[in-house]
Amino acid sequence: MTDFPQTPPQSPYWPPQPPQPPEPQSRRRARRPVGLIVAVAIAAAAIGGGASALLGQVTGEKESPGPTGVSGTNVSTSSAGTVAGVAQAVSPSIVEISANSTAGGSTGSGVIISGDGEIITNNHVVSGADSVKVRLSDGKAYTAKVTGTDASKDLALIKLQGASGLKAAALGDSSKLKVGEEVVAIGSPEGLTGTVTSGIVSALDRDVTVAKERESQPQQQEWPFEFGGREFNGDTGDSRTTYKAIQTDASLNPGNSGGALINMRGEIIGINSAMYAPSAANGSTAGSVGLGFAIPVDTVKDVLGALRSGASV
Repeated sequence: MTDFPQTPPQSPYWPPQPPQPPEPQSRRRARRPVGLIVAVAIAAAAIGGGASALLGQVTGEKESPGPTGVSGTNVSTSSAGTVAGVAQAVSPSIVEISANSTAGGSTGSGVIISGDGEIITNNHVVSGADSVKVRLSDGKAYTAKVTGTDASKDLALIKLQGASGLKAAALGDSSKLKVGEEVVAIGSPEGLTGTVTSGIVSALDRDVTVAKERESQPQQQEWPFEFGGREFNGDTGDSRTTYKAIQTDASLNPGNSGGALINMRGEIIGINSAMYAPSAANGSTAGSVGLGFAIPVDTVKDVLGALRSGASV
């Protein structure tokens, strides 16, 4: 029997290799997360947002909390950060105000700040009024009395008669506002109760001058104010005041005065007070062109105690 030459076994370890040094621990550890992250990236294409939570677990990072509701307005977590969510939550706290006097009538808006019917509005909406009527978002009507006014800030506090269990709005912090931040405006332009518009904060600390007293002409037809040394929407008269305002491009029209400017967490960050409306060829006042102004809510909080005590400044 012929002996065939013996062929060495085919093996990855043949011929014998010199001993290899152990792989550094850091390299072995680094390979595992890479494989897991690739797997997560693949999963992201299939399951979308859920991958971010898984990636956080893989890398050891904590997932940032999502939007939460705001006490007093109850913006649901599912709709927080949306215009629809803010509108649904805050609209029950916004009212329409009708003020009448021998000089005429005016229509404006207001913000409920207590369950028993305290409402913040503009002074120029109710100044000189003999009677004040308020209609809620659900259509209920109340008589109101003026509790206190501060004409220098163009703010007033009124109180509904016989009201209870109302939904109060949450007051935010206007000092934290940033230019470009999204906002929502709610009010009653031209008597259209509960009108919702949206936009951004266009600028901060604008010097705006408005009339202290209501003019003989109804406010829903003219909304006079001064800005940058120029008059808009009519003459503000001799009795006027200047305040720092939030500028917004959210659409405001006559009747929005005294209504709410709201951040996307459902907090009131301003009381709408003036808007620029170019005059039409026939002399009437045209609609909003995206230049609106609101009194910062921090100003409201500063004078609220005095207004509640019945001050008339």
